[in-house]
Amino acid sequence: MSSRKQAEQERAAKLALVRAEQRRKERRRDMLIFGTVALVIVGLIGTTAVMLSRESDRKAAIEAAADQPIDGVEEFADLGRDHVAEPVNYEQTPPVGGNHAGVWTNCGVYEDALVNEESVHSLEHGAVWITYTDAAPQDQVEALRTLAQRNPYVLLSPFDGQSTPIVASAWGVQLPLDDAADPRLEQFLAKYQQGEQTPEPGAPCTGGTGAPA
Repeated sequence: MSSRKQAEQERAAKLALVRAEQRRKERRRDMLIFGTVALVIVGLIGTTAVMLSRESDRKAAIEAAADQPIDGVEEFADLGRDHVAEPVNYEQTPPVGGNHAGVWTNCGVYEDALVNEESVHSLEHGAVWITYTDAAPQDQVEALRTLAQRNPYVLLSPFDGQSTPIVASAWGVQLPLDDAADPRLEQFLAKYQQGEQTPEPGAPCTGGTGAPA
């Protein structure tokens, strides 16, 4: 065999070894990538499952608490339900029911004060009206906005003259609050949003007046 041919064979053998080593490294890299991705996916699935389970448990706890009397809730009976065109002098602040306008306020988040008579009509349809004063810190107002946006039958607006920084009102019931993080607020929503006290359950909270944010 000529020295040239022998050299070519040696180079070919070395090249084959190099390529085999490259393929081995590529297979190892692919296995590491696949394993890492699989671990990430399993981790995400596990984390999501835990989060969903915790959220489900939280909602179940809120609903269970709502089945019981909620401490601090005030109740009001014998509320009128006539449609009127003139302003109404309500006994409660904010109002929790009574005669009201023929059109309701669309549910949602508002930056400005609402018309009482129109918002009371929303309460008749099963809405909860959450109001706050300037005494409520901005971070709590943001928390109220998030809460309102998660619930289809909620009004949120500023309201001057109420006795506490935050008040939750539904037809015939009201809960004064000092803090948006008070667990009774979500219990109030679970119990009274389209609750048994609603005079017209299932009536819309859209198609009325107002343009929520």
